[in-house]
Amino acid sequence: MSQAQPPGGPMSIPPAKGVPMPQYKAALRRAIRRNAMEPEINFLNITAMLDIMTIILVFLLKSLGETSASVPQSDDLRIPASVMKKQPTDEGVVVTVSKSQILVGDGQVLKLPGRESMVQSGVGASNKRSGPNDLYIVPLGNALQAARKLDRAVRQAKGQDPSFSEAIVIADKTTPYRLLIEVFNTLGEHEFAKFHLMVLQSKTIGG
Repeated sequence: MSQAQPPGGPMSIPPAKGVPMPQYKAALRRAIRRNAMEPEINFLNITAMLDIMTIILVFLLKSLGETSASVPQSDDLRIPASVMKKQPTDEGVVVTVSKSQILVGDGQVLKLPGRESMVQSGVGASNKRSGPNDLYIVPLGNALQAARKLDRAVRQAKGQDPSFSEAIVIADKTTPYRLLIEVFNTLGEHEFAKFHLMVLQSKTIGG
């Protein structure tokens, strides 16, 4: 079946002067085939790009977590020293326990009572589920619930096991043992199965 040519199409263009007829006819057939093809629809796959940008954004958010080199030292937070030579990890939700407050990432979740009371009852009964002997810190647990949801998505995007999360605990060297136990217990109840305690490298013990 012959292709109908529009007025002014390839059939109406005479061969240029000096162009052999066979070469002209071959060029004409190629032009007819091109015109007979369905126009190709080219478009940008926005959905795939949005998926990629979402993953990149999550990675960037995670990269904002503090490392041992960027943790500011102050009277409120002095990181303990250790002779360990292992490089610090950058995988995990950052939980900071200073002398006066607890933070998850950069957000404050709890102001701490005096040091003497924390030795016996940690953060105090008003911040627990069932009295002063409870080891679960309610405000910290609320913040960890949101952090766990984000970290689960990050681990899935990276092909890691999403059934648990890791935490980087940055604690003042004078933090009472009782308070540390409460922090670790609260982390554990929100599927944080690995804890990394941030320390400063030292050549000698106590240095």
